[in-house]
Amino acid sequence: MHDLVPLTALGSSAPQTDTIGPVTITENPDMALVSVAARLGQEAACAKGLAAILGISAPDVARYVQGPTLGAFWTAPQCWMVTGPDDPQSALFARLKAELGDMASITDQSGAWVRFDVQGDRVATLFELLCNLDMARMAGGGARRTVIDHLGCFMLCHGGGVTVYGPRSGARSLHHALITAAKAVF
Repeated sequence: MHDLVPLTALGSSAPQTDTIGPVTITENPDMALVSVAARLGQEAACAKGLAAILGISAPDVARYVQGPTLGAFWTAPQCWMVTGPDDPQSALFARLKAELGDMASITDQSGAWVRFDVQGDRVATLFELLCNLDMARMAGGGARRTVIDHLGCFMLCHGGGVTVYGPRSGARSLHHALITAAKAVF
C-alpha cells in the first residue's frame, strides 16, 4: 500500500500564506470548482436550476455571486463556474450533476486550477500593476478573465478582496508574480 500525501499546488502539505505590507495572499486548496454549461434549448431551465442550487440568481455577464454556501461566476453565455467547499459532505460535482441533470454539461475543474485569495487594504493597487483590468469597475462582484504574468486567470472581486484562479500547472509562477508585485507596491 502506498502512503501518498496530498500536496497543495505550491507543493506543500499546508496552504501557504504570505503577508506583505497591508496585503495577505493565501493559497486556498479547500474549494471545489465545477463548470456548468447549459445545453441547447435548456438555457432558461438551467439558469433557474442553478439559481435554486446557489440560493441566489445565476450571475450575469462578467459578474460573481455568493450564495449561503456556494458561489458562481460567469465565464461565457450560459456558462458558469461554481465554487464551494471541497469536502466529501458537499460533493459539489455530484450535487450539480444530480440536480441539473440533462439541462447542463457539468465538468469538475478542481484539479486544474489553483486559487489564491488576496485580502487587505489597497488590493486594487496591487492588481493594477499585475493586469489590465479596471479594478474600480470590478468592485463588488466583478468577475473577469485576464492575463497575469502570461497565465490566463479568472479574477473575482468581492467584499473580502480578490480571488484569483490560475492554471495549477503555473501555480508557482502565479504566486511569484503576486509576491513580487506586492513587494514592489508595498
